[in-house]
Amino acid sequence: MFTHIVFFKLKDGALREEVCARVWALRGAIPALRGLEAGADVVRSGRSWDVALVARFTRREDLAEYAEHPAHREFLAYLTPRLEASCAVDYETPEDAPG
Repeated sequence: MFTHIVFFKLKDGALREEVCARVWALRGAIPALRGLEAGADVVRSGRSWDVALVARFTRREDLAEYAEHPAHREFLAYLTPRLEASCAVDYETPEDAPG
């Protein structure tokens, strides 16, 4: 399993729920996705980001298919002008991982 996590800091934090809704709309649109979720931060601490996205894939190579898919590109076209900053963590989970 390959997991792609992205945190977004928005220029206007009031858009948190709209960004989440647009992420959720990608579910079922991109064949490479095995799981996709998003959530707006509810704690709102000094170290919080506005939105987190978690995407799961069968293989690492599927991330490239996701990145190039027209639905993802459309989401990025919406998000980019509203984005202050983002960061990502990408990792593979071994098949024999505990749990």
